[in-house]
Amino acid sequence: MIKLIGMMDSPYVRRVAISLELYGVEFESQPLSVFSTFEAFSRINPVVKAPTLILENEIRLMDSSLILHYFEAQASPERRLLPVKPDALANDLQTLGFILAAAEKAVQNVYEHNLRPAEKQHSSWVERITVQLLAACKEWNTLLETRPASPLPDQVAITSTVVWTFIQSMIPHVINAADFRKIQAVTDAFEAQAVFKKYPFN
Repeated sequence: MIKLIGMMDSPYVRRVAISLELYGVEFESQPLSVFSTFEAFSRINPVVKAPTLILENEIRLMDSSLILHYFEAQASPERRLLPVKPDALANDLQTLGFILAAAEKAVQNVYEHNLRPAEKQHSSWVERITVQLLAACKEWNTLLETRPASPLPDQVAITSTVVWTFIQSMIPHVINAADFRKIQAVTDAFEAQAVFKKYPFN
């Protein structure tokens, strides 16, 4: 069976888990931490990168977008999570780009505040990544406002939801949810769905 390595407190692991469920792909979740179970993780993937996905033929895939590209390419039309037409695909990829940029800067913020000792934090670096995070969230919110609403989760909805939940769980003091009402509304709607509840942030 396919194995997904990583914990659901990672937005990258969680987006893969939810997407695999929607693709109809059976998999085993192995919630190893890149911190507390570093050695065990390193025996599976010496890079210790989450998510790592192990196919049935033992090929290892890394990076959530690369993993999802592999399964999107095989998905039947009714299970695809991205549009096929070039303009629609470009629009979704644009939105995903800003969401994933926000995720990257949010993770850097978390590492800087939670892992680095206060006396070793670089204030100019924290300021820069916070500016980038805010800029990404503004673009993300604007793009969602112009996007047709749908109750069906696609890749934009999945990624938007898991990244926003991560941000609001880890650094709500940095990003005020009230300033990004559309992102919050989308997140509230999809976190209430069964597939998101099956793989909760924890």
